[in-house]
Parts: sequence; C-alpha cells; structure tokens
Amino acid sequence: MKPESQASKLLQGAFILSAAAILSKLIGTIQKIPLQNLGGDAVFGIYNTVNPLYTLLVTLAMLGLPSAVSRFVAEASAGGQEAEGRRVLLLSSAITGASGLLLGLLTYAGAPVIAGWVGNSHITEALRTSAWGLAVVPLMAALRGYFQGRHNMLPTAVSQIVEQSVRVIVMIGLLLLLTSRGAGAESIAAGAMLGSAGGGAAGLLVMLLYWRHHRAAATALRPGAVDAVATEAEASFGTRTGRISIGNLLAYGIPVMLGALAVPLIGLVDVFTVPRVLAAGGSEAGAMVQFGIYNRGLPLVQLVTMIATSLSVVFIPALAEAKYKGDLKLIELRCSLSLRWFWLLGLAASVGLAVLAVPVNVALYGDAAGSTTLAWLAFTAVGGTLSIISAALLQGLGIVRAPALHLLAAALLKAALNLLLVPQQGITGAAIASVAAHLLAAALNVLLLYRQGHLRLRFADALVRPALLLAGLAVAAAAASWAGGAALQAAGFGGGRMASLAQSLLGVCAGGVVFAVGAVALRLLSESELRQLPGFGPSLADKLKKLRLLR
Repeated sequence: MKPESQASKLLQGAFILSAAAILSKLIGTIQKIPLQNLGGDAVFGIYNTVNPLYTLLVTLAMLGLPSAVSRFVAEASAGGQEAEGRRVLLLSSAITGASGLLLGLLTYAGAPVIAGWVGNSHITEALRTSAWGLAVVPLMAALRGYFQGRHNMLPTAVSQIVEQSVRVIVMIGLLLLLTSRGAGAESIAAGAMLGSAGGGAAGLLVMLLYWRHHRAAATALRPGAVDAVATEAEASFGTRTGRISIGNLLAYGIPVMLGALAVPLIGLVDVFTVPRVLAAGGSEAGAMVQFGIYNRGLPLVQLVTMIATSLSVVFIPALAEAKYKGDLKLIELRCSLSLRWFWLLGLAASVGLAVLAVPVNVALYGDAAGSTTLAWLAFTAVGGTLSIISAALLQGLGIVRAPALHLLAAALLKAALNLLLVPQQGITGAAIASVAAHLLAAALNVLLLYRQGHLRLRFADALVRPALLLAGLAVAAAAASWAGGAALQAAGFGGGRMASLAQSLLGVCAGGVVFAVGAVALRLLSESELRQLPGFGPSLADKLKKLRLLR
C-alpha cells in the first residue's frame, strides 16, 4: 500500500471512529433523561451509583488488552504475519474472557459487600445484574482491538452504535415493564442495569459476524493454502521478533489500564462518599433519592465535555507533529488558542446552564428539585472541558503521566471536600466539591504547560474580556427565558414542562447569539489565529468570513 493511501485510510478510520464515539456517547448521555422520567429519582440514584462501579469493573476486566491487541496486531500485519495477529487475538480473548467471567462471579457473589463499602444496601440487586455485562464486554473489546490494529475502524464503529442502541432499548423496555407491574426502585434499577449486558451481547454479536466475514475472506483469498502459509508465517515472525506471550500483552496492557482508571476517579469518589454521608443524616432510601437529584445535571455537563473529548484526538497528533518539527512557536500558538477557546466554551455552557437551571430542570425532569445543585454542577463544564483539552495537549507533547497524577490529586480534593461540605450542605456541597476538583485538575495541567514554556497566559484574554462576554450572555439568556415564560403565562400555557422547554430554548438561542456577536466584537479570535487550529480551523474561518463575522 502506498504511504498516501495508508495515511488516507488512517484518517478515514479516525473520522469513522470519532463519529461513532460521538453518536454512541450522545445516545448514552441522553438515555439518562427517560431513565429518571420513568423510574424516578430513587431509581436514577441507584443507577448512577452502580454504573460507575460497572465501568470500573469493565476496565479492570479488560486489563488494557484491547490496546495491546491493537498494537501487536498492527505490527504483525505490517510484517505480513497474519497468523501471529490471529494468535494474539485468541490469546487476549482467552485472558479477557476469563477475567470478565471471574470478575462477574465475584461481583455477583460479593454484591452485598460492595454495597456495604458504598454505604447503601439498595444497590445490591443492581450490582448483581451488572455482573452479566462483565461476561461479554471484555471479549467484545478484544475483537475491536484486533480490527483497529488492522486499521479497519468500521467494525468498532458499528458495534459501538449497536451496543449503545440495544442497551437503551433493553433498558427502556424493562423500565416500562417493571414500572407497569409496580416493582420497587431496587428492581427497576436492576432492570435498567441489565441493558448493559444486552447491549454488550449485541455488540459482541456484531464483532463475531465481522470476524466470521474476515476469516471467510482470508480463506477465499488463499484457498487450500491458508493453514500451511499461516503456520510458516507464524514461525517466521517468531524467528525474527519472538512470539507474543501473555507477559508481553500484560506488560503493555496493564499500564494502559491504570491510566484509564484515572479518568473516572472523581465520579467514583462521589459513589463511595455521597450516599454514605447522606444516609448518615437520614435513611438509605432517602439518600438514593437525593443522589438521583444530584445526578440530574451530569448528562447536560457530559454533552459539553463530550465535544472536548471528541475534539481532543485532533490536538494530540497536531502537537506531536509540531514537536517533531521543533516548531516551538506553532506549539505555543496551538496550545494558547485551543485552551482559550475551550475555556470560553466551558464558561459559556456553565453560565448558560446555571442561569437556566430551573426551566431546564422542569423541562427535562418534571420538577425543580435540586435546581440550585444543578446550577453549581453546571460549572464543572469549565474545569472538565479545560482538563480534557489540556491533558490532550500534554499527551501530544509526550507528557502522559502528569495528567493522570493531576486527576488523582483532584480526586483526593473531591473526597476531602465531600466529607467537609456534604454533611452541611447536602448534594449542593457535593456539587461545589466537583467544581473545585475539576478546576484543580485543569489548573495543574495548564500550569505544567506554562512551566514547560508552551503557553503564555494573559490576564485580559483569560478573565477580563470573557467576563464582559459572559455577563452579556447571562443577561440575554435570563431576559429571553423570563420574557418567554411571561408571554406563555399570559396566553394560558405557563407552568408546564413544554413551557419550561420553550423558555430554555429561548434562553439558549439568545445566549448563543450574544456569545457569537460578543466574541467578534471583543476580538477574542482573529482569522489568522483561527486558521491555526488543527483540523477544523481553516474551514470554520472560511465560513465565518463569508458571514462577515471575521475581520
């Protein structure tokens, strides 16, 4: 394959995988709204307690082997040693399959113990249901790693979308069935968690179908000679490089797994502290209701951070390329621009959601409970967005351990603040602790970039002009929402969820217009700066110039 063809294939694969990841995350985030609407806050609280634990267990069960499979299969494929690539897959599938089954059995049997660690026995049934997903998801991930190693991202993309879609369908179907039968909150939440196993099984089936097609195509390509050639190729690969062993796979995979565990740390701190502290001041059932209300704002914040996560993959190769060329000026420019604009994006989303907390809460969840907490939680979008992008910039510059250590420091701060604030302020204290933790992780990343000489910090760009822009956004959003509510009230349509939805949309539109116009008026970004942003910068500059929004 020609180098340009290979590069084109890689770029196309990255686009397919990124698009599928965005769609999959969008489905997974939005599904939490009908979950709360159908199940109520107690079910929502149990689900949001168990789901982070399930994610942790899946990460542990995979042992980082999907990444190891991807790497070693890519090396074997590049050397024309397809048999060794298949052997790596079979070996890792056996390990992840066994690991998933073992952790699944331990989770099922030890659910009461884990519930005791969390401090709430109401999650036991849902924990046992989640164990079924551990039997299939790690094996599916290993198959995804194989095809990614062959630079074929389509199987992973299709399986991600199918997995998430089936997960939501199973979850909502069981929610409707169980609520119609008058089941309790524990059983309903357990049914919702069963969606993870259903989605995992569907995703695994998709990957097995792709694997079957792949094997059939390989056999048709070399009829009658596949086994002999494969054996010879495997022996040749082993002679030159040494056969990949379990030790090789684990040596590469376990550090990857440890790095992945750092990402959900802040959420896990909430799981192990907030329900316990809330229950100490009341009841376990009441604690789950309050924890459900606390989690209302998370899907909305995740929609913002999802954008940052999806775009962060653009900055890693862009920074790596600039570093390889030794272009320090380009590194500084790209770091400064990306941080400035994701800082503004996070601030705009946070201020807008905080101002519109009440109508958004009523529109999505049916009542205004926890609106103050939601307003505070909105500001995690600032630190979360900046933390994700700054971590990607550091990774692009070859600094990979520091972001994980910074997340660990943030998790420790989160735990300390939860224990200090939740007894006094309840779930609002947990929200304030989350804001502080995410801001700490972001600040540590940004400070490291600054100390490495890759960033210049200017007070006016970071605080003064953005403050003027955000003040205008807040006033416009609040005024539009209030005016819309008053008009609907006068027309006899006020007070309901649809009226609140209309108020929310009016506020978002007004705030968005002020943000766009204000950014241009305050000259927060020039055309030349925008064109330096990797990937989407030039095309965005062209569109804004046509609209005469750039000078």
